[in-house]
Amino acid sequence: MSFANKSIIVTGATSGIGRATAEAFGRGGASVVLVGRNDTVLVEVANAMRGAGGRAVTCCADVTTDGAPDRIVGAAIGAFGRLDVLVNAAGVIASGALEATTDEIWDAMMAVNLRAPFRLMRAAAPHLKASHGAVVNVSSVNGLRSFPGVLAYCVSKAGVDHLTRCAAIEMAPLGVRVNAVNPGVTVTNLHRRSGMGEAQYAAFLERSKETHPLGRPGEPDEVAELVLFLASDRAGWMTGETIPIDGGRHLTCAR
Repeated sequence: MSFANKSIIVTGATSGIGRATAEAFGRGGASVVLVGRNDTVLVEVANAMRGAGGRAVTCCADVTTDGAPDRIVGAAIGAFGRLDVLVNAAGVIASGALEATTDEIWDAMMAVNLRAPFRLMRAAAPHLKASHGAVVNVSSVNGLRSFPGVLAYCVSKAGVDHLTRCAAIEMAPLGVRVNAVNPGVTVTNLHRRSGMGEAQYAAFLERSKETHPLGRPGEPDEVAELVLFLASDRAGWMTGETIPIDGGRHLTCAR
């Protein structure tokens, strides 16, 4: 898949699925706006991509702040003159059953995982219309199935899935496609950033061999390949899809 002369925004580009996706777009010839909160890591990723022959600029931003959407989209237009693809990969997770989920935890999940993609899609829409572009949201198997102990996260990702479907209907007349990927457990820093210790995380990954029918957790590069396909012209007749890429996890009952 070639993305030569394409301009791409990737949020959450400092680690995990977001970073793997940005780097994959770079290998495909795209010009990429890397969005994240850690400027030092953003520069490292950009330099690595440039060293491999890619084009990348950084935009250090918290996607939940008021001016972030316009600033992020403006970075793409300012650097590359157009916008072809928006990838909403920034996300956070927190544990908590119903009674343990505070207002603060709930609001944080919704702000990053659901409100930010909506606001970025809204800001990007005129430019995506001009390019007949695409949006790919990074959701989760938790959006397709309910799991105990991560209530707010599950609800936020279910919201992303329906946002994807609703936006696909509204943006289709503009020539813009909107799809989502729904990963299972993927080896990233997501759970570590939520406070999971190394021993606990190792046990979590080991347990994933049982909860995923294919017998292992996923890797960020595997998810990135699906994101690129959905962003490409090869998926030109696909919109409103929420596609599991989870080793079969969504096929199982609670285990």
